[in-house]
Amino acid sequence: MTDVIVFEHVRKEYPDATVAVDDLSFAVHEHELLALVGPSGCGKSTTLRMTNRLVQLTSGRILLDGEDITRVDAVGLRRRIGYVIQHVGLFPHRTVAQNVATVPRLLGWDRARTRSRVGDLLELVGLDPDRYARRYPHELSGGERQRVGVARALATDPPVLLMDEPFGAVDPVGRRRLQVEFRRIQRELGTTVMLVTHDVDEAVRLADRVAVLSRGGHLEQLAPPVTVLSSPASPAVAELVGTGAAVRLLTLGRLEPEDLAPLTAEDVRAADGLGAGGTRSDAVVEVGAPLDDVFAAVARVPGGRVTVHRDGAPVGTVDADGLVAALHRVTGPTPS
Repeated sequence: MTDVIVFEHVRKEYPDATVAVDDLSFAVHEHELLALVGPSGCGKSTTLRMTNRLVQLTSGRILLDGEDITRVDAVGLRRRIGYVIQHVGLFPHRTVAQNVATVPRLLGWDRARTRSRVGDLLELVGLDPDRYARRYPHELSGGERQRVGVARALATDPPVLLMDEPFGAVDPVGRRRLQVEFRRIQRELGTTVMLVTHDVDEAVRLADRVAVLSRGGHLEQLAPPVTVLSSPASPAVAELVGTGAAVRLLTLGRLEPEDLAPLTAEDVRAADGLGAGGTRSDAVVEVGAPLDDVFAAVARVPGGRVTVHRDGAPVGTVDADGLVAALHRVTGPTPS
C-alpha cells in the first residue's frame, strides 16, 4: 500500500503561542478518501492547509509522494494538488467554462485541449456543458456551484485533492446527492482525497478511513468508519460519535443472505399476494440493500417482518432480530 501524503510529527504554533496542531503523524494511502473530523478548534483545516503550504508548519515534515513539501516550489506544489473549499471561490466575472479552465490555462494548454477537458469534467460532475458552460456563477444554485468547484479542482487530473467542508453550504437534500455523486467520481478517477468536515455522518458515509482530532490537533483515532463508530478509542471520540452510533452504522452495512430467516409457507402466500411480481415497496427489500433502508421497512410493516427478494424472487425474511444480528456482523468482534 503506497502512502501519498505523510505527516511526521507535525506541529503548528502561532506567534501568540496558540498550538493548532501538535505532534501529528499519519499517512493517507493512494486512492483512499481520508476524512478529518473533530470539534471546532481541533486543527482540521490547519492540517489540510499545511499540506499545500497555505499554512506553514512550525516543525516536523509533510511528504507528498516521498518529497518534503517545504523543498519544492509552493506554486508548483499547489498546481499538483486540487483544492475545494466550502464557498467554492469561483470567479464571479468568469463563465463556468472559464472557471474550470483556470489551471489548464495557467499551464499553457491549447484551446482545443482545454475545451475538451472542460466539457468532459462538466459531464463528469453532472452538468450538461451545452447548458452550463456559458453561465456565470450567480446563475447557478449552491449545489451547481459546488459541482463547478469540484470540476475546477480536477481540471488537470491532480493525484491529490484537498477538500475543506466542501458541501457545507448546500441544503441537506442537495448535500446528500452531492456526496453520493462525489464518491462515485472519486472511485472512478482513483484520486487520493483528504477531506475536512465537522459532520460525523458525512465522514462515515464518504471515507475509507476517519481521522478524529481533538483540541490542539491531537490524533485520537485513525480507523475505518465502522471501527470508529463501534469501538471509539478514547472518551473524546466517544463524545464526538455520540449516541447515534448505531444509526450511523446502519448506513454502512448491507443486508446479506446470512442475515435472513427462512421463508415459511405463510410468508410465501403473503409474497404471492403482493401483486404482480410480488414487489409492494413497503413490504419488500432486496438482498444487498443498505441496512438503514431495511430498518425503515421493518419499522413500517405491521408485524415488523419484511420479505427479502433476490432478482425478483422471495428468498427469506428479516425482522428486528435479524437487523440487530446484521449490525453485529458489520461491527465484528469488539477489541478487548
